[in-house]
Parts: sequence; C-alpha cells; structure tokens
Amino acid sequence: MDKLEKLEMMDKILREFDDLKNSQTSVLKKISKIEADNINLGVSLLEKKLPDMWSNVDSNLALVTSLEEEFQELRDKFYTDNNIKALQDEANKA
Repeated sequence: MDKLEKLEMMDKILREFDDLKNSQTSVLKKISKIEADNINLGVSLLEKKLPDMWSNVDSNLALVTSLEEEFQELRDKFYTDNNIKALQDEANKA
C-alpha cells in the first residue's frame, strides 16, 4: 500500500469514526426519549436500567471521540512527515 492509499484509508477511518459518533449520539437521544416516555408509565424496570444504559453509551461515545481525535493527530502527522501534499500534486498532474 503506497502513502496515498494509506492516507485514503486513514480518511475513510475518520469518516467511520464520525459516523460512529453520530450513531452513538442518536442512541443517547433514543434512550432519553424512552426515559421521558417512562415518566408517565412509571415502570420501575426502565427507571432502574435506562440510566445504566445511557451511562454505558455515553462512556463509549467519549471513548470514540477521544480515539478519533488521537487518530486525527496520527493522520495529520503522517500527512506532514510523508509530504503528502507533493504526492497529491504529482498525482493530479498525471
């Protein structure tokens, strides 16, 4: 795999991290909606379990966000260290 292919793969992974963050955020919103709906129902099973579920998803979202930031730094360093701009310019000329 050449350097431009590696960069493309890194960018793809960053897009997947972004998609994962959006999915986790959506799950948190759904859990919150269920909690709000349960205010009227008052089902103790949901009152007990949903906060744990929310906490676990929120922790995972924090982990994904942190990992994405670290991976972005790694990708940016790879870009700089390997003079990818020059490689891209060469590829665009061809």
